[in-house]
Amino acid sequence: VDSSQKNTQLERSSTETLANGCRADCDAAKRLAKRLFYLEGFRRCDVARHLGKNNDFSQLVASEYLSFFDFSGLSLDKALRNFLKAFPLMGETQERERILVHFSKRFCVCNPTALAPDDGAHTLTCALMLLNTDLHGHNIGKKMSCQQFISNLDGLNDDKDFPKDLLKVLYNSIKNEKLEWAIEEEEFRKSLSELVEEQYEGGGKRGVARVTDGNNPFIAIPILPNAVTYKHGVLSRKSHADMDGKRTPRGRRGWKKFYAVLKGMILYLQKDEYKADAELCEGDLKNAVRIHHALATRATDYSKRPNVLKLKTSDWRVFLLQAPSEEEMMSWIFRINLVAALFSAPAFPAAIGSMKTFCRPLLPSSSTRLNQEDQLQSHEGKLKQMSVEVEEHRKNLPSPSPKSREWEEYRIKEHYLIYEKSRYETYINLLQAKMRAETDDLEKIEASVMSGIGEGRGGREGYLRKTQSSPSISQHDVNGRASGRTGPGQQS
Repeated sequence: VDSSQKNTQLERSSTETLANGCRADCDAAKRLAKRLFYLEGFRRCDVARHLGKNNDFSQLVASEYLSFFDFSGLSLDKALRNFLKAFPLMGETQERERILVHFSKRFCVCNPTALAPDDGAHTLTCALMLLNTDLHGHNIGKKMSCQQFISNLDGLNDDKDFPKDLLKVLYNSIKNEKLEWAIEEEEFRKSLSELVEEQYEGGGKRGVARVTDGNNPFIAIPILPNAVTYKHGVLSRKSHADMDGKRTPRGRRGWKKFYAVLKGMILYLQKDEYKADAELCEGDLKNAVRIHHALATRATDYSKRPNVLKLKTSDWRVFLLQAPSEEEMMSWIFRINLVAALFSAPAFPAAIGSMKTFCRPLLPSSSTRLNQEDQLQSHEGKLKQMSVEVEEHRKNLPSPSPKSREWEEYRIKEHYLIYEKSRYETYINLLQAKMRAETDDLEKIEASVMSGIGEGRGGREGYLRKTQSSPSISQHDVNGRASGRTGPGQQS
């Protein structure tokens, strides 16, 4: 057997061991951890998937793997940088979270007096990851100040404050040099080709499949050559608001015509006509828009042009997109929202919790690994949370002057909560509608949803009137629960 075949067999056998969740075997865990650390039969891209699974064996492997690192005498940020240089922290939110837990524990073992307890080290580690996103991510607007970073961590060190001098040093370290994911271009391409999951239904129809983004999920827009194309067609675009909802300057608000391609969770706006076999190039990224955690609605407050939809992204940029017809506009709204509902990953664990001023949480752009039932439950949990928070928010009115800063913060947070509630309602109803349709063919799902809207709301016009107050199909009467059916590319 040649070396490449041997490597494949090694990877497959260990993956099966993890997937089967067999009983913990310390010796086997030590052997696998050693091979992962020295990359014997593995690439760096393979490491994370063997450390972040939710079973005893994987946890043993991760613990043994971390034992190869000596963080003694290092500050937390330097230790984290060394750790991230060993392999790219890839995978779903929960998997990355588990790996960071092991890192935090190892850091405390090597530095028993630096941070205590383990939870404090983990909280601060997650805070550094989020700070890195805030300061260096493309999807973030106003950057977090050092004082905000310190205030946000009040009381989170086992109900005590972290030393302010420590937090200042950590803040400046991340500000001056972003955290780097260790990965080589060739490894990245190979990893992507393995992580892309596509499935097809009979007759050559494309179903809804998940594509995993193997790059740092918080920063650059990747080129995923094998991602599924969910829709393409001509759209005219107008930039209405920049990040954080700030009005786009007048000189950049003009309408521009593009050929739009919804590929994976990215809407590419290309100047040249779409060709199915043409590869995306760097130039296609210039106008690309991520649609993770986005919401598309009919632009009812814009009357200068017909068939215009409004797309609001996770970082609260707003685009107006004009379709050639009302039918095409509705199709774009449906497909953008369905893809966002199916594949948006749950938010990264919120290590920064004691906000003194309101700040929207950061939302990862990686694809979820939850199956449809769990994805639906995740959205339902968020909807319940938002509903409770809206009620609590309205019980705590700020004092007295309506022009005070407290009132401005109050209004901003209320707007956010109501919007998020509406977004999750839309996601839930779309997932329920997809499950009821009992197919993964987008055209059939779309036809089923539009037909149901017509029957239940007196035709399409009734639905379009409803979208003025509720985006997409969030007002559609959905009583059925998830059937437990797992869609293509989803893990059961």
